[in-house]
Amino acid sequence: MRSLLFVPGDSEKKLAKAPQAGADVLLLDLEDSVGADRKAEARKITSAFIGENREQVSASLYVRVNDFTTGLTDDDLTAIMPARPAGIMLPKAIGPKDVMRLSAKLRVHEAESGIEDGATRIVALIAETAAGVLAAPAFSEANPRLAGVTWGAEDLSADIGARTPRGGDGRYTETFRLARTLTILAAATVQAAAIDTVFVNFRDMDALKAECVEAERDGFTAKMAIHPAQVPIINEVFTPSVESVAHSRAVVEAFSAAGNPGVIGIDGQMYDRPHLRRAERILARAQAAGVA
Repeated sequence: MRSLLFVPGDSEKKLAKAPQAGADVLLLDLEDSVGADRKAEARKITSAFIGENREQVSASLYVRVNDFTTGLTDDDLTAIMPARPAGIMLPKAIGPKDVMRLSAKLRVHEAESGIEDGATRIVALIAETAAGVLAAPAFSEANPRLAGVTWGAEDLSADIGARTPRGGDGRYTETFRLARTLTILAAATVQAAAIDTVFVNFRDMDALKAECVEAERDGFTAKMAIHPAQVPIINEVFTPSVESVAHSRAVVEAFSAAGNPGVIGIDGQMYDRPHLRRAERILARAQAAGVA
């Protein structure tokens, strides 16, 4: 996955248009974009949309449920799991214990709905509360359901009382850079996709692209979007370039031809096993994006 587009789960009009955006994942939202008086209706609309489009659209259909503290999570899952979403996004997750808690619930719903055990993946928002940030280092083992982890600057700023997550130069301040960094490290530790948070100014495409470039440089492999217009830029930046793919393939082939030693030389430059692993990861991303 490269791009994950949020779509309000109570808007049939926006849901109908969403597949045209070209996002790899559509995040059908039952949480922040849906008012309290629209939750029940959003569940019905979202469930119907998944049932009608699961086999028709190229994007994976995930649902962002309400977090455990709201008391609404079980109602969300009961309503949408029979429609067989590809995955669930869990907001405000507090460490691996919340991921395991959701995983246990999904196993029950899968059994009740005739879904293969473990088929429903999870994307966890692990750093959008202070407690979530502090619990991020607890992620130490891979979970077969955990497809990705991400963070939320806006929710985190509200939770800790920050006036804004960014300084005058437009860059995140120290607290938010810490949350961002811990997300990357947790993702690497549990072998899940590192997904960058949304860029809220959907009219500033230049700033969006700059943030995507920085995120991809630092280890993120995907980014969430709040507007369809953001998707093409996100897909472009998080798709490995032709040059990157060619170089990575050359590194992999050189190691293979040499009998997979610890170190090889290519065009006068030394490459060791970390370079090989990085090249293999780039090729895997390229293959997933259909460019390798």
